[in-house]
Amino acid sequence: MNANSIRLADRWLGLPACVLLTLFRRLFDGRKPTGAVKRILFLKLVEQGATVLAYPALRAAVEKVGRENVFFMVLAENRPILDLLDVIPAENVIVVPTGGLVPTLRGMLGAMGKIRAARIDAVIDYELFSRASAVLAYLSGAQRRIGYHSYHGDGPWRGDLLTHRLVCNPHLHMQTVMSLMVEAVGRDPHDLPALDIDLSGLDTELKRFKPSATEAGEVGAIIAKAAGAAAGGPLILLNANASDLLPLRKWDSNRYVDLARRLLPTNPDLRIAFTGAPSEAAAARALVRKVADPRCFSLAGETTMRQLIVLYTLADLLVTNDSGPAHFASLTGIDVITLFGPETPAVFGVRGPLSHILHAGLPCSPCVNAANNRLSACRNNLCMQAITVDRVEATASRVLAERRDRLARVE
Repeated sequence: MNANSIRLADRWLGLPACVLLTLFRRLFDGRKPTGAVKRILFLKLVEQGATVLAYPALRAAVEKVGRENVFFMVLAENRPILDLLDVIPAENVIVVPTGGLVPTLRGMLGAMGKIRAARIDAVIDYELFSRASAVLAYLSGAQRRIGYHSYHGDGPWRGDLLTHRLVCNPHLHMQTVMSLMVEAVGRDPHDLPALDIDLSGLDTELKRFKPSATEAGEVGAIIAKAAGAAAGGPLILLNANASDLLPLRKWDSNRYVDLARRLLPTNPDLRIAFTGAPSEAAAARALVRKVADPRCFSLAGETTMRQLIVLYTLADLLVTNDSGPAHFASLTGIDVITLFGPETPAVFGVRGPLSHILHAGLPCSPCVNAANNRLSACRNNLCMQAITVDRVEATASRVLAERRDRLARVE
């Protein structure tokens, strides 16, 4: 399902469902959270990049109830990164098939059957203000349901289906938010949304992915085949795409072409590869043709999700819009330049010394957040246009030089 279909379904199906279930809860459902939490389910149907940020929270849940008692519900197309994190058993990943509204709704009903059979005690809703996820949380049968609540219009209304209702704090990094939701599981609902938690004590460490020698060899062969005679030397990856959930995040593709044309002549052994999903392969090849240099080639559609992460371990630098690949790359040792505009790096930026964030900081930016359902009235992303090729080129050149010096000291 594309972004517009998801939003329409959430509005026209999710809203009446929230109304009806809220009435049912208030009239007939007097359940109160009791007893110890034994099994936790996470709801995060879309956006694999955000799933990477959930790794510390998932690990905290495992520490609370045990690995075999943590579950995760996700759309089928977004499962691969969860499998790569390998923090919960594969059989505890509850997958909803995609392929249209009807198959997805049917899949959700089937998933609810599995969840109720698992006797889940607590559901953590990572979709923030999605009505569909609030409905799923309630239908799960869990006594504890944790998520954002629209107290005073600070987010889309989605009924009164949660027991542990949190307030949306737009100043917290999403990784922190996800961990706080796990901490809220054991709190008395009447004390919320106040949370007296020391943020400095929260785990922030992400998983470090290390491919096997076989995996590295397979991806190395893919690179060699695509590069042809352009073997050896540093490798820059350009992700000239942005999820259709938020097209405003896209830096103009021709700027990526210009960036490649500038970097290649000043680095005689440099190689540049455009990456992307199989559906973006034709567009990536068109960009390569515009660059018109034998050391520039396309790897879009040439790798599986896992092989893409392996690719990051073999490359030196990724330049990307604010999207999933920035977070996938954070699991490896590659340097990442992320271009931010409609959203804020204070909430969604990759953390760590290998993260290099470029943000114009215009007064109209950021214009999307969880509270406005990530919708914007903007039709002209000046915030992305304000990030010049000159600035990205200078940052890329500096990062490559620093990386070369850093690796030389290690050797």
